[in-house]
Amino acid sequence: MSNDQNKPMTQKLYESVPSSRPTAKFLTATTLSATLLFLSGLTLTWTVIALIMATPVMVLFSTVLVPSAIVIFLVITGFLFSGGCGVGAIIALSWIYNYVQGKHPLGADKLDYARDMLASMTSGVTEKAKEYAHYVKHKFWRLHKGNDLEVEP
Repeated sequence: MSNDQNKPMTQKLYESVPSSRPTAKFLTATTLSATLLFLSGLTLTWTVIALIMATPVMVLFSTVLVPSAIVIFLVITGFLFSGGCGVGAIIALSWIYNYVQGKHPLGADKLDYARDMLASMTSGVTEKAKEYAHYVKHKFWRLHKGNDLEVEP
């Protein structure tokens, strides 16, 4: 306590005041927030005024505007979808062309791996199918041995 009493009054006051940086940050944020809030309110006000003024015109022309807006929306959506499908087809064809040419585009390794896995899985199935076909053919030949059918074993 005695240390505080020895300090001059201006030094005590200077030490108790917060630094100017947080104060400047606070004032800047407050000013910016107030300005943006004011502009937001102004925009909302003018939007409502424009809607009030445009409502009678929209009611008068709604029989023409609504169907035409729907048609325009559908046409634009159709063109965008068509263009997107076209771009997708061009990309797919380009990928296939590069793959066939041996340039190994992105994802070619995964495709080769999947093809090899399917080939290894179907080789066993193919062998079993051939065995079953031979079994059915042999069984059919035994059952109809006495008939006039020409079936080779």
